[in-house]
Amino acid sequence: MSTQPSALSRSRAVLTLEYPMSLGRYDTYEAAQKAVDYLSDHEFPVQNVLIVGTDLKQLERVTGRLTRGRAAIGGLVSGAWLGLFVGMIFALLDTTSGAGFSSILATIAFGALFGLVWSLIGYQLTRGPRDFTSVTQVVATQYEVLVEHKYAGQAREMLTQMDPMAAAQAQVAAAREAEREAARQRAAGEPPVPPAPPA
Repeated sequence: MSTQPSALSRSRAVLTLEYPMSLGRYDTYEAAQKAVDYLSDHEFPVQNVLIVGTDLKQLERVTGRLTRGRAAIGGLVSGAWLGLFVGMIFALLDTTSGAGFSSILATIAFGALFGLVWSLIGYQLTRGPRDFTSVTQVVATQYEVLVEHKYAGQAREMLTQMDPMAAAQAQVAAAREAEREAARQRAAGEPPVPPAPPA
């Protein structure tokens, strides 16, 4: 039996920090990326930083009504593209017969026919509950930048220099969160947790 870690466990190890501490929460990925880029530009060991998307939500943008004609045209076009791709591969690999252009046209026609039939079957099976086309994407509501605990003080100091106003707002938010947690602990009758030392 092999004792080497699997690829999955190696990828999990890369995507985790031992004792992560939060550097801040951002409403967009670009803002979180800007903070990490600032740290990188100032020689911070960014291999100890992790960006985590939280509060995932799925967006589905409806792009139009799905009719039999639209389904047929979509299948025809996508099948023709697939046929063109396969035909060009065959034409490049087949140097003996010299069929070239005619074989490409044949595979385009076969691909278009296959795409047409396949899309009409799919349309017939899903007809009724879903008569529209859409594009979906899973996005995060917030992005949190985490850092290994031993680098937290240094990173916070550097980010304070990047945007003093945002740093002050983050400190206020952290203080409010600490107050809410203390109130919850008092209400639950739990012993208070001593505050963390300042970074």
